[in-house]
Amino acid sequence: MSSNGDFEDGKNGKDGRKNVVIIGGGAAGMSCAATLAQHPDKFKVTVLERMSVIGGQATSISLDENKHGASWMNDGVQGGSPAFKHTINFFEKYGHKQQDVKLQVSFGQGKESFWTNVFPSQLVDQFSGDIKKFGKVLKIIKYTMPVLGLIPIRIMLRMFFFNKDFGDKMVFPLIALFLGTGNQTANVSCAILERLFDDPNMKLWDYDSETLLPNLPLMVTFPKLESFYADWASDLKSKGVTIRTNTDVVSILNRNPQTGIVLQTAPFNPEDKQRDGDGLGMQNKNPPATTETYDELIMCVLADDAKKLLGKTATWKERFVLGGAKFFDDITITHSDADYFQKNYETRFSPDLCAAPKSKQQEDQIAFAKNEAAGPDDEAGGYRPMYYTHSYKQDMRKIEMAFDCTNYQHQFRQDPTEPPAPHKTPVPYDNHVFQSIFLDKENSHLWTIDQIDEEKIIERKWWHQLGHRWQHYVRVVPNMMFINRPGRQTHTTFAGSWTLVNMHEMACVSGIAAAWRLGAEYEVFDDFAEDLLRKYLLVSHGVRYKRGKKEV
Repeated sequence: MSSNGDFEDGKNGKDGRKNVVIIGGGAAGMSCAATLAQHPDKFKVTVLERMSVIGGQATSISLDENKHGASWMNDGVQGGSPAFKHTINFFEKYGHKQQDVKLQVSFGQGKESFWTNVFPSQLVDQFSGDIKKFGKVLKIIKYTMPVLGLIPIRIMLRMFFFNKDFGDKMVFPLIALFLGTGNQTANVSCAILERLFDDPNMKLWDYDSETLLPNLPLMVTFPKLESFYADWASDLKSKGVTIRTNTDVVSILNRNPQTGIVLQTAPFNPEDKQRDGDGLGMQNKNPPATTETYDELIMCVLADDAKKLLGKTATWKERFVLGGAKFFDDITITHSDADYFQKNYETRFSPDLCAAPKSKQQEDQIAFAKNEAAGPDDEAGGYRPMYYTHSYKQDMRKIEMAFDCTNYQHQFRQDPTEPPAPHKTPVPYDNHVFQSIFLDKENSHLWTIDQIDEEKIIERKWWHQLGHRWQHYVRVVPNMMFINRPGRQTHTTFAGSWTLVNMHEMACVSGIAAAWRLGAEYEVFDDFAEDLLRKYLLVSHGVRYKRGKKEV
């Protein structure tokens, strides 16, 4: 294990333990609590979560199993990369298992805009020169950090004379889909673009010089997140962690060594709030507040929420850094409207969408897409995309994103209760479960949301999502180290995926890092995972990770 040697334990509590409050019970908050819980003699830990369940955006919903072929689905966070070591380690600790999936993606619509990573397309052929040049530019960005790294993607594409349609139809949809950058993709920092393809800790796949996105890369789908987080919470409670759901932090009154962390809480009922697209809603009632005092504060909430809660206690540095994070309100519609999906996306293989094969490998890809042959590692044949994008003709840089959850999430295809998870009978396409994500309510005039049959809508949910603008990597990321002040001054640490990049894995690492800064030990279970923590601590906390003896 490894611990932070530069923190000097204080004996503030009556029992000599640090009294730590964590605001937010998502991936960051739970990872932080789990790391602190390894030291019940050093820390008294309280997690405050305003919703009725913990997990943050990692939630699950119920389905009609007879109709849709599964009784549940994950509706916020659905999957990720096999490189998400901390996430997977937490799953396995509680007997939950991620499942491998060969990723299929469908971008755009019609011969002039469509491309996929399943079979050769005309758009990929058209931009083969730009795709090869793109790989060279990624190397230039890597070796000219941070200069080129801070430039927005849209400017970089112009600087290196890429075809405009290459950016609009290939680069922007690709980054928007997998990083969750939405309609702000054109303003995303080139550093994030390069990291997505090159950084071993962050990349989701390898750059392909022929097709940009490799053919059927390996990804993972997550287990039922509601059950996982419930098991995680139960275990932490058994270790002495207090987890209070339906508890709203109304305000933070004071933060200094003399008074400690003084805050006010009040009961919160999610059913009483109005979902008006602001990501927060409003309470209809104002229950009486309770004043509470702690030694250390770890804020595992979004940056704009943290700034509001800190109020007058916020330092000028905190106001500057937290105020630099920009969020946008998106809405996800979970539904089973197959007609809508087929109207707006390329859901089936068509010879008209396929380019002439130029190699034996491409011939095999076409045979796979036609369901005439198996794919790599005996992957069952057939074109069945999981991720989709739809660009607006009025503005090709703005898109809608969608998932065919039936094709993507493993519980629709396999019965996990019967090892080795035999395949289920395929669900009829009309009963597939889809998610359509409409980005930035300021652009709602472009949305196709009204085309979805109201009777086939399963759930509506608003999300408050980070825009990974280049300004985020000038103002927020490099200055996090100046506002993370555990054990001194403000006694406050910030955690969450927004501190670097919007991934479940990054949320987990940020929470672990916050606990490590307070003096908790890091359980080393994988060199790759440890390296990611080391990098995160250096970037977001400005400290060097001190490796200790490995123990698992």
